[in-house]
Amino acid sequence: MSISEGNKRRVAILAGKRIPFQRSFGAYRGISATELMQLSLDALVKENNLTGKELGEVALGAVTKRAAEWNLARNVVVNSPLHNNTPGITLSRACGTSLDAAIEIANKISMGQIEAGIAGGTDTNSDPPIEFQSSFAQKLLGIQAAKTAGQRIGAMLKIGLSDLKPNVPAVVEPATGMSMGQSCEVMVKDWKVTREEQDELAYRSHQNAAKAYEEGFYKDQVVEFQGKDRDGLLRPDTSMEKLAKLRPAFDRSENGTLTAGNSTALTDGSSCVLLASEDWAKENGFEPIAYLEFVQNAAVDFVKAEGLLMAPAYAVSKMLKRANLSLQDFDFYEIHEAFAGQVMCTLKSWESEDFCKTRLGSDKALGSIDRSKLNVKGSSLALGHPFAATGTRILHTAAKLLSEKTSGRVLISICTAGGMGTTAIVSK
Repeated sequence: MSISEGNKRRVAILAGKRIPFQRSFGAYRGISATELMQLSLDALVKENNLTGKELGEVALGAVTKRAAEWNLARNVVVNSPLHNNTPGITLSRACGTSLDAAIEIANKISMGQIEAGIAGGTDTNSDPPIEFQSSFAQKLLGIQAAKTAGQRIGAMLKIGLSDLKPNVPAVVEPATGMSMGQSCEVMVKDWKVTREEQDELAYRSHQNAAKAYEEGFYKDQVVEFQGKDRDGLLRPDTSMEKLAKLRPAFDRSENGTLTAGNSTALTDGSSCVLLASEDWAKENGFEPIAYLEFVQNAAVDFVKAEGLLMAPAYAVSKMLKRANLSLQDFDFYEIHEAFAGQVMCTLKSWESEDFCKTRLGSDKALGSIDRSKLNVKGSSLALGHPFAATGTRILHTAAKLLSEKTSGRVLISICTAGGMGTTAIVSK
């Protein structure tokens, strides 16, 4: 759909902020998702003179959060410098969460329901919501329901050691029992993506991100926390030779091609962006850095018919048709690097005439993109990927790229768990 089609209002991207993304079980160990989100949102509010202001909505999300964090967005708002009359909504769409949060805010702005809002997301694997067995929960309820001391003692005696075995969250698809990495291994074999192609993409991501930091591109985006002022996964000194020495991480046979070097590591962090109508921006002294124009979600039958992470190929095709644009009509491409192999599969699918005709319903292949325009400031392989924080990290990067160029378009593509994809077009 088009955010600003017809009589709907344009949605301006005004600012963004995030904390440095760090490898899980490290610098942010023991810090909750809510606390991580609080840091980014508070910095965005303070640095943009929003203290005491009432915004139309704050939409935030997380993939791995505790049960007590069901109201994460509202709790963060209440503890922020924003006016407490600002509503908050918590949502989740796996890796596309914060981009979907931005879509939530943008739609409300476009339709005139609100004038301004903040979208964002956070995730941590270093403070996981570990649960006990369902049997243990049921026995605890039995203790609570007991009416006499004898009944309570009897209920307690029913608890066994097996009931105390914890359930640790796992990044696997319930429908297939496979992890994302295992699923991506199947995809790269189907699309004949080589290990060298994946390592090359990972190498370029690190090189581009390192250069972006050297040039100060991220200086106004990243707020220092825990003594860190840049992303912890970045390896400026990596090389094709070093990447080639890494062992396969998911298919450990000689046929495996996904490694720790060309797959995104588990990461903790948060990010957010400020969106508004043009009128609100002008009234409050903001100059829009870019506009969120078109968005599209899609899903595929990853159980029977398609690769788990191929939905963005479909979403982009649908979005381009609605926008009346070709795949080549962009100045930059921001494609989330969950795995280098996933990016390569997506690019090859757009180049395949058979795939585009039979799967996407196009009359020809969408074609190739100029690889020099892909993830020019680095992406998830180098910067990290706190699941729900990636979307608004990418959105702000896309907006800043256009602000520096003063014109153009960026295509955003994010694959998500559950066989879904979230995509967007940002323009200036």
